[in-house]
Amino acid sequence: MNLTEALDALEAAADPSRKPGMARVGIPIDDALGVSVPDIRRIATRAGTDQTLAEELWATGIHEARYLATMVADPAAFTAAQMDRWAGDIDSWDVGDAAADLFAASPLRERKIRAWAVREEPFVKRAAFAMIARRAVSDRDASDAAFTRSFPLIRRAATDDRNEVKKGVSWALRQIGKRNRALNAAAIREAERILADGLASGSRAARWVGRDVLRELRADATQSRLR
Repeated sequence: MNLTEALDALEAAADPSRKPGMARVGIPIDDALGVSVPDIRRIATRAGTDQTLAEELWATGIHEARYLATMVADPAAFTAAQMDRWAGDIDSWDVGDAAADLFAASPLRERKIRAWAVREEPFVKRAAFAMIARRAVSDRDASDAAFTRSFPLIRRAATDDRNEVKKGVSWALRQIGKRNRALNAAAIREAERILADGLASGSRAARWVGRDVLRELRADATQSRLR
């Protein structure tokens, strides 16, 4: 599939009536077509893995084309500079989270998590924590230490009151805490610390993150699954 064919497929699947709903959940629609994620996935299946096509799709600036780009790109093919460029272009949580899924499989992921977690741009920062969350879900061979060493980054970012950032921070810590019993206990302790720090400092974001994480990790359903 070439770029013209991919864009034609997106146009054919577009439903502009979906755009108001996208806007309601915080997705910019100026460059959107209104294509559903299942339709984008079907196009990605037809396209296969194609890094050249991914770069061309991303360069269009079209919302769904960028989402499709994350699905056809090869995570091992990215240079550090290319990852930075894509991250800097992100302007929505959905494309950002899809890019984080892609980048979580990159050999450069640890380097980029450390760098992006302290960046000021909200979607770059969120991408770091979305990568941690995705790895916690999908990387079955990772050691517990691979996740506990993320705690200082999580603690630091927990005071960021921007919605997209604090939700990404909570997501990362919650997914870490659902891997196994040891990490559940460690993540609960970290959330308790974040909450206590938030109460002491007056940080609303830290209080929200701490409570959000504790609510899920202490829940009967989570505890039962980890027994």
